[in-house]
Amino acid sequence: MSNATEARCLLRAHRYGALCTLSKKLDGYPFGSITPYLVDHDGSLLIYISALAEHTRNIENDPRVSLITHNQRDPNIQMQGRVTVAGNAHRLIDQQQPAARYLRHFPEAADLMMLDFAFYRIEPVAIRYIGGVGRIHWVNMEAYLATQAAIFARHEEAYILEINAHQRDTVHRLLQQVHGVEESDAQVVSLDCDGLDVRCGNRAFRLDFADTTTDPIQLKSLSSLSFHLP
Repeated sequence: MSNATEARCLLRAHRYGALCTLSKKLDGYPFGSITPYLVDHDGSLLIYISALAEHTRNIENDPRVSLITHNQRDPNIQMQGRVTVAGNAHRLIDQQQPAARYLRHFPEAADLMMLDFAFYRIEPVAIRYIGGVGRIHWVNMEAYLATQAAIFARHEEAYILEINAHQRDTVHRLLQQVHGVEESDAQVVSLDCDGLDVRCGNRAFRLDFADTTTDPIQLKSLSSLSFHLP
């Protein structure tokens, strides 16, 4: 994988990060908070935040933000991978469009839909990726942005239904190979050019392709694809 793809995959593999905004109250001092996020098909980040939150007020005053996440399954903080996204955050005009996909990842957010929460998109302008000791890179942004985003977004829900209906055994086998778990209730909740997201009860797992997939029709036969193994 390229550094850009590794950075995108690391972001996709995790569900929360430290969001840093520029404080309106404190005259521009960095203000950090923890927030869930979802990587959209193109590599931009979606966050669902309350109008009452301090970081939301900061974003409305100055859209420049950064978000950092790390390999949350690795206890060695100095050796693990991490990635920082710097970008501009803007409230989405169409609040319905991202809701279904977001709720598949965060079903507990359903109760927030009745409150003052709204979706914001973080459009990346720069990404710093650390893959481990000596692997430190500013990512090429043209290489980072997924050019296959539109076609995967268009077909995602149909292929999720097909995979969950007809390829459950393959998904179970991959979970055992990649994560060492055997779950009878595994359900694919999203897919993209880099891999699949699977939920097992309250647990989430990522299955990354060995290589970026350019055409979602290939997902009709998961057993014919190569996946990244530990």
